[in-house]
Amino acid sequence: MRTTAVLVSIAIMGLSALAHADNTELGKEVFTQVAQPSCTICHALSDAGSAGAIGPDLDELKPSRDQVINAVTQGVGVMPAFETSLSAEQIEALADYILSVTTNAN
Repeated sequence: MRTTAVLVSIAIMGLSALAHADNTELGKEVFTQVAQPSCTICHALSDAGSAGAIGPDLDELKPSRDQVINAVTQGVGVMPAFETSLSAEQIEALADYILSVTTNAN
C-alpha cells in the first residue's frame, strides 16, 4: 500500500512538472506572438530574444508573478491593459514564463 502511495506521489509530481513546462511554453508564445502589440516590442527579455526599450528590461526588473499579472491585466503607464484581449490562462502562463526565465537559480 505504501509503495502505491509513493508511486502516485511521483506520478503527480511528474505531471505537475509537465504542466508547468507546458504553461511556460504557452507563456513564451503569448510574450512573443499572441499579445497584440507583442510584448517584445516594448520589453527586453533575453530568453525571448527581445530588446524592446520602451518598457522595463524584464531581465533586470525580475518582476514577481503578481506584478506581471497586475501589469498585464490592468496596464501600467503607457502599457495597455490586456484583460480583454488575453484570457486569464494566457496571462497566468505569461507570468509563469517571465518568472521562470528571470528568477535567479542561485
